[in-house]
Amino acid sequence: MKDFIIATSSTSDLPRTWLEEHDIPFIAYSYTNGREVFEDDCREESRAAVYAGMRKGDFLKTSMINEYSYQEFFRKLLATGKDVIFLDMSQKMSTSYQSCKLAAETMREEFPDRQLYVMDTLCISGGLGTLVENMVRLKEAGRDFLEVIDWGEANKLKIAHRFTVNDLKYLKAGGRVSNASALVGSILSIKPVLYVPDEGTLNVAQNVRGRKAALNAILDGIKSDLSQCDCTGTKLHILHADCREDAEFVRDEVKRAFPQTGEITITYLGVVIGAHCGPGLLTVFYLCGGRAR
Repeated sequence: MKDFIIATSSTSDLPRTWLEEHDIPFIAYSYTNGREVFEDDCREESRAAVYAGMRKGDFLKTSMINEYSYQEFFRKLLATGKDVIFLDMSQKMSTSYQSCKLAAETMREEFPDRQLYVMDTLCISGGLGTLVENMVRLKEAGRDFLEVIDWGEANKLKIAHRFTVNDLKYLKAGGRVSNASALVGSILSIKPVLYVPDEGTLNVAQNVRGRKAALNAILDGIKSDLSQCDCTGTKLHILHADCREDAEFVRDEVKRAFPQTGEITITYLGVVIGAHCGPGLLTVFYLCGGRAR
C-alpha cells in the first residue's frame, strides 16, 4: 500500500508532543502581541504564557496564512513522493481557506503524479483535532488514502463542539458582539454557551447567568449527547484557556455520569481561538451521533 501523509494546522489545537509522536506536519498560524509577531507552536508552555499575558491585559491579533506559505508547506510534503491529506479549520471560520485552495491547485499542477486532498472539515479547534486524531489512527491501522478520506467525510459532522467564554470583552473587541451587549452582559454576568453547527460556524446555543450555570449547561449538552449513543470508550478532549480547575470539574462530572467513557484529556486551548475569546474559555469535543445543540 502506498504511504501518504496526514497534515494539519496549528488550529487543530493538538499538543506539540502528540503531533511529533505521530509524525504529523502542521502549518502554524501567527499572532501579534503589540509589535511582536509569534507563531502558534502548539506547545503547552507557549499557550500557558499567552493566557497569563492576557490575564495581565495583553490583546492579541491573529493573521491569516498567505498562499505562498501554503505552497511552501505543500511543496515540502509532496516532494517526499507521498500523497497528502490536509485538514484545517472550517472554511466558514478561516480567512486563510481560499489561499489554501489556490495553493493546492498550484501544487497539483507542479506535482501531477501526487494527490493532495484539502478537506473542508467544518470543525474548529479541538473538534478539528478530534478529526485529525481519528483519521491518523485509521492510517496507522493500515487504512489507505481513500478509506481515510471517506471516513473523515462521513464522520466530520459527528464531532460535538461545546464552548463557553468567561469575558465578553474579547468577543466585543473582535466585533462578535456589540459594545452595548458586552456591557449589559458583563453587568449581569451573562455567559454565552456556544456550539458549532453543521455549517461549521460558531453559534450561541444559550446565554446563562454565571460561570457555574455555563459549566452546567455544557455538562447538560454532553450528557444529552452521550445518553443517545453507545459512549463506551468514547474519548473526550477538554481544552481550556487558563481555567484548569473548571476543566477538571467538567471531566469529573462526565466520568461520574458516564464511567464507561474512555480517556478524557485536558490540555491548553490553542492561541487562535483563545485570542478571540480570552482567558476562561472552556471547550469540550468528542465523537458522537451528531451536532445537537
